[in-house]
Amino acid sequence: MIYPKQTLAQYVIQLCKAKEVKHIVISPGSRNAPMIIGFTNNPFFKCYSIVDERSAGFFALGIAQQTSEVVAVVCTSGSALLNYYPAVAEAFYTGIPLVVISADRPENLINIGDGQTIIQPNAFGAHVLFEANLKIPKKQYFNTLKSTEIKAQKLILKALNTSLNKMGPVHINVPFEEPLYETVTALDVMPLPSKSLTKRTSVKISSSNLRTWQKAKRKLVLVGVNPPNAIEATMIEKLANDPSVIVLTETTSNLHHPRFFPFIDQLITPLDPSGFKALQPDILLTFGGLIISKRIKAFLRTYKPKHHWHVDLYSANDTFFSLSKHFKCKPSIFLDQLYKSVTPTTSSYFEFWQAAKQKRLKAHQSYLRTMAFCDFKAFELISATIPKSYMVQSSNSSVIRYLQLFEFDSSIALYCNRGTSGIDGSTSTAVGAAVVSKLPTVLISGDLSFFYDANGLWNKYIPNNFKMIVINNDGGGIFRILPGNDNSKLFKTYFETKHGRSAKGLAKDFGFDYYAANSIESLSKALPSFFEASNSPQLLEIFTPFEENSKILLAYFDALK
Repeated sequence: MIYPKQTLAQYVIQLCKAKEVKHIVISPGSRNAPMIIGFTNNPFFKCYSIVDERSAGFFALGIAQQTSEVVAVVCTSGSALLNYYPAVAEAFYTGIPLVVISADRPENLINIGDGQTIIQPNAFGAHVLFEANLKIPKKQYFNTLKSTEIKAQKLILKALNTSLNKMGPVHINVPFEEPLYETVTALDVMPLPSKSLTKRTSVKISSSNLRTWQKAKRKLVLVGVNPPNAIEATMIEKLANDPSVIVLTETTSNLHHPRFFPFIDQLITPLDPSGFKALQPDILLTFGGLIISKRIKAFLRTYKPKHHWHVDLYSANDTFFSLSKHFKCKPSIFLDQLYKSVTPTTSSYFEFWQAAKQKRLKAHQSYLRTMAFCDFKAFELISATIPKSYMVQSSNSSVIRYLQLFEFDSSIALYCNRGTSGIDGSTSTAVGAAVVSKLPTVLISGDLSFFYDANGLWNKYIPNNFKMIVINNDGGGIFRILPGNDNSKLFKTYFETKHGRSAKGLAKDFGFDYYAANSIESLSKALPSFFEASNSPQLLEIFTPFEENSKILLAYFDALK
């Protein structure tokens, strides 16, 4: 087998193998040549070549999202490293195990005017869980470990273990001296043995907390971003059949039951102060990632629960400024322990809000029947057409908010980068996820997000069953919904950013079959064909009337009242 001659490269590669970091996303360069040689010549690793580092970071994030395994990205020195930052921040706030491995110049070449050189240590600041800044080891005698090498190994191992055991991004910065392309046929190093931490598999719920739960008549369970099948069916049933519990789920929760409440904004938008008081919980139980609904956040910050418990193995966000208890375990473990010790509480809480839910659904369906063609109508038609057992990847901004207003079959898995809620890597993430997922994938994207991350399609790994839907309302349509919009030239240029572009040319350039629709009739006709099996990826562009979209959506929430 061929190995890089550089000692640090050998350590990085062998320790990645020892920790079973199989997926390696590489961006081209020269300074990272020792690592490229090592990773690509070892059959243990699955390597991907992604030119744009920003896209590469999100592509790796998509792989890690689906596999729950550590995924590494490898880049050359200089500004290449900084392009990973958006993906690193997303991984930090969503708990994605991402390892950034950056090549660097030797320390004596930093800040002296040498080319392709920046200050790489601490490049990601507080947005990584650990950083390993390695030093170039001195020349050594055969089979003799120098202290710098032992320290380097310990730093690499700590970085890899931290990413896996704490589920988040880490940075390994590796300096290399020239020559960079020399190889050997046998390893010069023997990595240190390593151990992994044992993750918590149980939780202790105090008798005091159990009594608090048992006595509460109004228990609100709010579920954020959550992977499919994370909660056992028996636990779902126990929550669903407790009359003192209502379970609010977002589309990204991937949690389904007929007695759950999947349309949060639809439920609470029409409420007046007396309605909010009736909904105010004694106990708020949260699990999963970040919450999309601004309305539920505003409600719970104003009408605070007496107790807020959050269940997560690693962290607890005090999103509603009322956090009182953090249970450090997986939600399935917590619920299992909880319902072994408590029984359903007599209450009218669920019954009252179930009646409100049915009333809202009738108003929702009535409004949809009279709706003209717009973003909202497009999402109604899309949500009704997506086949079972699909993976849906969503871009941010208005797209994920529209998706909150529709229910999906429980066989459909839905994902969105909600850690930082940016539009910058949705396409790249979706492609990375599709590469390793067994499910056919559809990405639903806004036009700005699509054009912003067009390089997400610049790779050779896109599966033939990958599909994209681009909602093209000629700009950032969400800004027309927010307070303060107007029709001035300033608004259209700097907020809405009207562009007059179509995705057709890019679809052709990247080998996608292209469909277009601009009416209820044309979209209804296009969707069934679009979702048929094909020999190439497909893109459906839906043109909607930008001036009408916001008016129709705002009128919808008025109609719910």
